[in-house]
Amino acid sequence: MFLADISICRVKMRLSSSCQIVNRCIFLFFFPIAVVLLDTTSVLGELGWKTYPINGWDAITEMDEHNRPIHTFQVCNVMEPNQNNWLRSNWISRQAAQKIYVELRFTLRDCNSIPWVSGTCKETFNLFYYETDETHGVKFKPVQYTKIDTIAADESFTQMDLGDRILKLNTEVREVGPITKKGFYLAFQDIGACIALVSVRVYYKKCPFTLRNLASFPDTVPRVDSSSLVEVKGACVDHAEERDTPKLFCGADGDWLVPLGRCVCSIGYEEIDGSCMACHPGFYKAYAGSIKCSKCPPHSFSYGEGASVCRCEKGFFRAEKDPPTMACTRPPSPPRNLMFNLNDTCLMLLWSPPSDTGGRRDLTYNVQCKRCGPDPNRCQLCEEELRFLPRHLGLINATVAVTDFAAHANYTFEIESLNGVSDMSTFPRQVAIITVSTDQGGPSLVRALKKDWASPNSIALSWQKPEPATVPVLDYEVKYHEKEHEQLSYSSTRTKAPSVIVSGLKPTTWYVFSVRSRSAAGYSSYSPKYEYETTGDSSDLASDQGQVLVIVTAAIVLIYKMCISSVPFPGVKTYVDPDTYEDPTQAVHEFTKEIDPCRIRIERVIGAGEFGEVCSGRLRTPGKKEIAVAIKTLKGGYVDRQRRDFLREASIMGQFDHPNIIRLEGVVTKMFYVCVFAGRPVMIVVEYMENGSLDSFLRQHDGHFTVIQLVGMLRGIASGMKYLSDMGYVHRDLAARNILVNSNLVCKVSDFGLSRVLEDDPEAAYTTTGGKIPIRWTAPEAISYRKFSSASDAWSYGIVMWEVMSYGERPYWEMSNQDVILSIEEGYRLPAPMGCPVALHQLMLHCWQKERNHRPKFTDVVTFLDKLIRNPSSLLPLVEDIQSLPESPLEEMEYPMFISVGEWLDSIKMSQYKSNFMSAGYNTLDSVATMSIEDVRRIGVDLIGHQRRIVSSVQTLHLQLLHEHEKGFHV
Repeated sequence: MFLADISICRVKMRLSSSCQIVNRCIFLFFFPIAVVLLDTTSVLGELGWKTYPINGWDAITEMDEHNRPIHTFQVCNVMEPNQNNWLRSNWISRQAAQKIYVELRFTLRDCNSIPWVSGTCKETFNLFYYETDETHGVKFKPVQYTKIDTIAADESFTQMDLGDRILKLNTEVREVGPITKKGFYLAFQDIGACIALVSVRVYYKKCPFTLRNLASFPDTVPRVDSSSLVEVKGACVDHAEERDTPKLFCGADGDWLVPLGRCVCSIGYEEIDGSCMACHPGFYKAYAGSIKCSKCPPHSFSYGEGASVCRCEKGFFRAEKDPPTMACTRPPSPPRNLMFNLNDTCLMLLWSPPSDTGGRRDLTYNVQCKRCGPDPNRCQLCEEELRFLPRHLGLINATVAVTDFAAHANYTFEIESLNGVSDMSTFPRQVAIITVSTDQGGPSLVRALKKDWASPNSIALSWQKPEPATVPVLDYEVKYHEKEHEQLSYSSTRTKAPSVIVSGLKPTTWYVFSVRSRSAAGYSSYSPKYEYETTGDSSDLASDQGQVLVIVTAAIVLIYKMCISSVPFPGVKTYVDPDTYEDPTQAVHEFTKEIDPCRIRIERVIGAGEFGEVCSGRLRTPGKKEIAVAIKTLKGGYVDRQRRDFLREASIMGQFDHPNIIRLEGVVTKMFYVCVFAGRPVMIVVEYMENGSLDSFLRQHDGHFTVIQLVGMLRGIASGMKYLSDMGYVHRDLAARNILVNSNLVCKVSDFGLSRVLEDDPEAAYTTTGGKIPIRWTAPEAISYRKFSSASDAWSYGIVMWEVMSYGERPYWEMSNQDVILSIEEGYRLPAPMGCPVALHQLMLHCWQKERNHRPKFTDVVTFLDKLIRNPSSLLPLVEDIQSLPESPLEEMEYPMFISVGEWLDSIKMSQYKSNFMSAGYNTLDSVATMSIEDVRRIGVDLIGHQRRIVSSVQTLHLQLLHEHEKGFHV
């Protein structure tokens, strides 16, 4: 009856478990692979398993619904005592396995449901195994078998289940190992149970073949020890190369763990769906790495696939040091608007840059001079007889000064523009030509300079008067120097006669002499150079009286100054600290304008300042339109020190004149009895800013502005700070609360009084020196050592940027000042506010570099923000967008500022190593951020100081990239 029940239910069990089998296959596709050594459900013929004794286990083979054999073994001798029935499998090869798994599927009947059974019925059976290298002829000896486990059913069926034809199938899995011999037998011992062994499945696990990080990893069998991993080195896929040795570790359960290293696509290939594919025509990839193929730069092309560089179009070139990413360029056109300015002693040549620079910035100029006689076809080069300041080759500026020219001569100057590819072109170079005549009625060249006599300390010279004699010569200048010290200095002396005695010379020394004449029209050119030697005799043959000796050092500098003395240079205004005045009121009078209080109309109180109330009102100026103003007043009962501190800010503001600096209209310090004021009137009158402080304004209009509008506000603040920095003024309290906003959203820097002690400032914290500092806005060196500079203002500007992009949120939230200090020291930086473009957060991080010399100058900040405003698409990538795209590695993003490797090297003054980084494949900041000092040495940075600077900056860069993508603060 029991065996029939089994047969009836078997097909139902197989059908009900079919979905489980399908699901299991899907599961194994993603996870470890099971290599099956034995599966009784898949054997088509007889199993051939042995039973001991013969009448113990019964082998039953039936056909399922697909006409496939189903092998089962059953035993149910529960009525008879002392059962010891064995079932042994055939020999099973272990193949590569060290640990095997045995999956048993069986049904077992509850002994209580079998009538007339006493203590002879059992509800378990035993599982054994025996290792051996012999595949046949092994006699069964139970003593040789090792017990694996006693197998019990989780669920057993009863007599009622038999009536309903429902059998409860159990599945148990046991581990066996380590297996060291070639194969093994399994054995099943029944000691009195009613059991049907439906299927036996033997398998082992392995880590499957996989592709990871462009490397392939073969099937790998794990070790028996669950705590031990198998290290597997991967092989790069086709057209890929190792960046770091790719590794995976095979775990005991067949899982791949701990991926290390990677391969990257070689030059000319990019990663697509886990393979390295050749760049299409018109694209190229010059360096191995994870970057994509790039479209050929302008004026270049690639016809075939897998191009590593794009070739230049005809007429365009790349210089030797130009990277493959650079567009092909061409030589420049000639200079434009060539002109000259001639005076008695100096010829100034000036020109405009070429209309076409060829697409390059390395523009220089060469000047060639020709002196022609009556026959224009017979000209000679004249660079040797003229002096060019600063030089005639490799000029950077579009001007050159020429001296030592002759008074009656025609000079032809050819100016050519050059850049880095000029020498590569075979086309003739175009030049700008100008002819200059120096025939201004001046004296002719002095010739035939001869030595009349010499002594140990003197030389007597004479020469003929120059022609034409109709031009009166006023005097002559004799220039001389030691022959061996030509570049160090020279001396000169003047004489009215065509002769001179040059004294004060060294014995037995060669000297070089030249002479020029001066008339009312100016100087002639110097004569050719003549060399004469003093004697070694100690007697002096002539008197040296009446001679004028002028020692001239740095002659070139003096001549150059003489040439440009008539060109005005704009003055540079410099900030003057009012505290340097012995009488502070003098600074007030010098830098501010006194206002008659009768012209001021106070309308209402709009706030409270440190010294008194702040009011709004109107200011009348004779002949001008009445304007709105803000009036700061000094509260009554003040002492002289308070009055001095109050007016100190006006003395500072009065020195500034910039559209992004709050404008001082004037002060009221004197008593005017015409008007009635309560107490002695002391006021500071400034322009009125309708929207008040920036932090409050942003909080009131949260989310109302576009990113471009916010960048415009930041640009205004940076422009004002650039002006202050250029004047040498350090603000020390730059924060959004100290930025005022007018009705046109123009932001202006205000509050210039931090040099005083901020006794009542809630944003301040005491320092060791007793003063107070706004901790959340202040650079680390200013907090620790009170080192304030434009660099510390740049740090504060980064905080202001964060305030603006977060619409006035409090920096560092509710952290205490002490926690802020500790967090910054540990490298923490504020994360990007929601909706903040990557470019702006990168600029913030740049402002927050620990090394103050690495922070951007305000000039750089203004230039960068101008770029963003002109190119709004650079503001589209947001920080949170990058964080939400894990499939798009950061190294494939285009960083808009301070983020390309080239600009990063520029910022740390290491531009000369750009080609080293590019050639070595370090063309993204993410790759640079992982560099060690060994990597820096390997790419060719040999100077120790440069190595240290780069490694130090790499650490800062790594910190920037890390914090750029953090969503929140974690202590």
